[in-house]
Amino acid sequence: MKALQILVVEDDYLIAMLLAETLVEMGHGVCGVEATESGAVAAALQCQPDLIIVDAQLRDSDGVSAVEEILSTRFVPHLFISGDIKNVLARRPDAVAIEKPFRESELDQAIQRAVGAAHNNHEGRAVKPSNE
Repeated sequence: MKALQILVVEDDYLIAMLLAETLVEMGHGVCGVEATESGAVAAALQCQPDLIIVDAQLRDSDGVSAVEEILSTRFVPHLFISGDIKNVLARRPDAVAIEKPFRESELDQAIQRAVGAAHNNHEGRAVKPSNE
């Protein structure tokens, strides 16, 4: 897979930094890290990411609303991360979503599915963490 420019939307600073570091180690670039819906929308317009990884639950609103607002301007492949993906799937049944905590391999698989779904003009299904 080619290196992607990824926008991270996560309101927990430690998780956001660990996720950004992991993405860089995987060979991707991180074009922004935002903690709010409004910040995510502005950053998506400014950095034009190849992919958005967004926490479904943000302090000021929620990541699903942020993605919906971004998608109203242009399509961007996206995947949701959440401690409880049931809420994401209730609102967006075909969303690509992974449940926290997740492994790097699960993140990589979800990224591939989100980007692949964009190329196929539809979204994938949720990836649940393995029980190892």
